[in-house]
Amino acid sequence: MKTRICLIEDDPIMGEALAERLDLEGYACDWFQSGAAAIQALASRRFAVAVSDIRLPDMSGEALFERLRSQGMALPPFLFITAHGAIDQAVRLLKLGAEDYLTKPLDIPVLLAKVRELAARARGPVGEPGDLGLSAAMRRIEAALPRLALHADTVLITGESGVGKEWVARALHRQSDPAGRKPFVAVNCGAIPDNLLESELFGHVKGAFTGAIRDKPGVFEQADGGTLFLDEIGDMPLAMQVKLLRAIQERTVVRVGGEKPLSFAIKLVCATHRDLKDMVQKGEFRDDLYYRVHVMALHVPPLRERKEDILWLAARFASELCQAKGLPPRKLDPLEERTLTAYPWPGNIRELKHSLERACILGPQASLTPELLFGGLAPELACVPEDATPERLADYLAKCERAYLVQMLEQNGWRITETAGHLGITRKALWDKMRRLEISRPGAEAVTPE
Repeated sequence: MKTRICLIEDDPIMGEALAERLDLEGYACDWFQSGAAAIQALASRRFAVAVSDIRLPDMSGEALFERLRSQGMALPPFLFITAHGAIDQAVRLLKLGAEDYLTKPLDIPVLLAKVRELAARARGPVGEPGDLGLSAAMRRIEAALPRLALHADTVLITGESGVGKEWVARALHRQSDPAGRKPFVAVNCGAIPDNLLESELFGHVKGAFTGAIRDKPGVFEQADGGTLFLDEIGDMPLAMQVKLLRAIQERTVVRVGGEKPLSFAIKLVCATHRDLKDMVQKGEFRDDLYYRVHVMALHVPPLRERKEDILWLAARFASELCQAKGLPPRKLDPLEERTLTAYPWPGNIRELKHSLERACILGPQASLTPELLFGGLAPELACVPEDATPERLADYLAKCERAYLVQMLEQNGWRITETAGHLGITRKALWDKMRRLEISRPGAEAVTPE
């Protein structure tokens, strides 16, 4: 993936020359001739460096930079181009947080050297920027990962089902292991039957129980030296929470049926869609375990609250899916883009990816239409009413969630376990949602709230 540069220059001759030179240097250069166009692009795309003239047709470079900062965006390093008569303005920009400025006539080798330096700094030690998203919330999370990778041995990630908690955990693991040599082991605590959970976590010795025909290491041992990701820790039974706390504190485990303590060295990342603090107050989650895993916490907002990420994710998923399945490239036209950003995505990133996969496979044309993207969902669910009020919005979100769950249940033949697995939630969580939303299989007795 090429490093992307934002070039803001209204002079057509100079702009074209700089854009061509940056392209020749191997960068992906997006050239804008007004401040307004640049603001829109910077809000929706990730750039490694921004190169801007101070004099623009619709606003000054200073006004452009101040407006971007006031919107709370995580901005790329800004390099300004100025005439000698506007150096005082360039100095003010440096005080506001701009990286540097160059004077006209431009010394192109100096400009390119500065761009290379800033782009390398923006990329950081691992990969290209923007691994998690374009939104300010995801950029803040991404910015915190290097320090967490270096100093934290236990991290808690919270957020609704499907928001990408494991994605964040894997990004944190990559920061801890840039060479990719250490293990990353993920386990969904809510998807394992209670009677098998201890064996899954801590392992067992041969003969410990019927069917234990050989020694088996648990996930703590498997992750030794790397990262262990315990998803849906809030669904863990209280009895197992005691044993988990002991393992975390002592950094040792004893296999089921065994006697010898086995030490391990891991980075532990826990995740949950539930409110652990509320569970503690209700006696459903141990307070000592809560304080142990809540030392460093990251919250991943739902997709409906970070709309800047929707089109970025959609383009990424469509490209990856088409490439993996040998399908022709797909694109979104403006209507589909508006539809995607208006829809509240109750299933979050998981629902978005399922929608893109269905559309890419079933769509014969290059364009991804709303009908392909939303399948059996009613078309009216693809657009939020313009006059929506907070009360109506809550009803609307419930309606969308209900439609999505019904669609997933139908696709899986109303098999609860299989559907819950595809949704990344437990059977109990799915039953609770069906009861709350009064969902039942056609012809069956309705599942109504208690």
